Amino acid sequence: MTEHVREEMEYDVVIVGAGPAGLSAAIRLKQLDADLSVVVLEKGSEVGAHILSGAILDPKGLDALIPDWKERGAPINVPVTEDRFYVLGEAGKLRIPNWPMPPLMNNHGNYIVSMGNVCRWMAEQAEELGVEIFPGMACSELVYGPNGEVSGVVAGEFGLQPDGTPGPGYEPGMILRGKYVMLGEGVRGSLSKQVIEKFGLSDGKEPQKYGLGMKEIWEIDPAKHKAGSVLHTMGWPLGGNAGGGSFIYHLDNNQVYVGFVVHLNYENPYLYPYMEFQRFKHHPMIAELLKGGKRVAYGARAISEGGWQSIPKVVFPGGALLGCSAGLVNVPRIKGNHNAMLSGKAAAEAAHAALAAGRSGDELTAYEKKLRTGPIADDLKPVRNVKPLWSKYGLTTSLVLGGLDMWTNTMGFSLLGTLGHGKTDAEATQRTSRHTLIDYPKPDGTLSFDRLTNVSFAATNHEESQPAHLKLKDPEEPVASNYWKYGGLAARYCPAGVYEFVGEPGVDQRFVINFQNCVHCKTCDIKDPAQNIVWTTPQGGDGPNYPNM
Repeated sequence: MTEHVREEMEYDVVIVGAGPAGLSAAIRLKQLDADLSVVVLEKGSEVGAHILSGAILDPKGLDALIPDWKERGAPINVPVTEDRFYVLGEAGKLRIPNWPMPPLMNNHGNYIVSMGNVCRWMAEQAEELGVEIFPGMACSELVYGPNGEVSGVVAGEFGLQPDGTPGPGYEPGMILRGKYVMLGEGVRGSLSKQVIEKFGLSDGKEPQKYGLGMKEIWEIDPAKHKAGSVLHTMGWPLGGNAGGGSFIYHLDNNQVYVGFVVHLNYENPYLYPYMEFQRFKHHPMIAELLKGGKRVAYGARAISEGGWQSIPKVVFPGGALLGCSAGLVNVPRIKGNHNAMLSGKAAAEAAHAALAAGRSGDELTAYEKKLRTGPIADDLKPVRNVKPLWSKYGLTTSLVLGGLDMWTNTMGFSLLGTLGHGKTDAEATQRTSRHTLIDYPKPDGTLSFDRLTNVSFAATNHEESQPAHLKLKDPEEPVASNYWKYGGLAARYCPAGVYEFVGEPGVDQRFVINFQNCVHCKTCDIKDPAQNIVWTTPQGGDGPNYPNM
């Protein structure tokens, strides 16, 4: 039997994930000390390939990190020019005026961007400073030191066969060790999940909450295009079935981002988030905008929505959680990239001070303190009750109470204190016996599209000879339990058509995992009622290849 020995490389700091958080940490570390050795490991085929975000960028994070970003040619060129909010009915709409909204909801001074392209530019800035960036290097394991601290990761394992054994072209990967390891994997990162559980980082915190964000890029009629225009809607088609809403952002080149978010704490297992998105585009206001245009890209991604009360402890022996791995999204603003950058910067400053003092492998307590008392706290604490209010009371009441609470928070107090979230999104799912089937119209192929057609516009690809990266704790559970209790929920919540039930129920039914379709959104890991599906990393470079999401 061949023994595979992994080579090892030593760094001062190892960073997992080339998103805005990880890249900000890398840049700041090298700004503080050019001699530090810093490596960033990215599972996507290139930096930006797995980045999907709205996105309206609040530049405060970038201002703090690279004040001269404009002069350096950052791809941030479309300032927000108008902001409109609507509550939709099936055929009508009601505009919510801007004047009663708290100042924090104002998008003046923000920019419509492709975060994929922003991250590509940030990677160039990091490399100019001497940061090593390795795309196509999925981090599959954590490595621990002699005292139980995180001391590195295993990255770049290739060539496993479907049964998990090494194939003829097997490469065992490398161990990259760091005095500190920073996890910037994004929402529900697989390594972040492990450290949160191992070190009890969420003990005493509210459960994290999530939304599923789906997004298409459209090229529209130039006569209808208004660069810098921002539109948000709530209400139809979700109604009382789920929380959520839409966004439409006009960027440059006659393109618009069309996005739809469904909160994953919905109760009705018959709800089909992807089809709610497709149905939304048939609203008269949206259909008129898109008429004569064409969809050019599609993708999906989970969004952390728990906010302030769900943020875990962000430090552990040997490392730190950054950005969406910690859940730093401001839900009513639908923004988290600025906080991701600020978290990376703060973690880097704490690590630099620790390394300068000769420390390693301990907890970066200065980072924890900065996150809890600095600008991230100032951003998230005032909006902490918006999500639980929406979950508990629905759209209309939460608009009034949430708006009032945000206003009082701008004055330094809250009448509500800090509300809890209660159940996890998985626990919120009810059985089919309590609900009726939802009849969704068939996609027309012009405005709305079937899932598999749309997934082809994510350019996702997975080497089929590897093990499925979506693991079942109990292979029998989907057919034996999930199908009968929840109507085969997995076949609906996945926005990429990964899961399907085939065969006759009770006779020869099977649960099929089409992992090649996966766009790495993590919804299955979050929403499955039995928590039976575990998302792990496929081999490096696999997954979606987003152009300018």
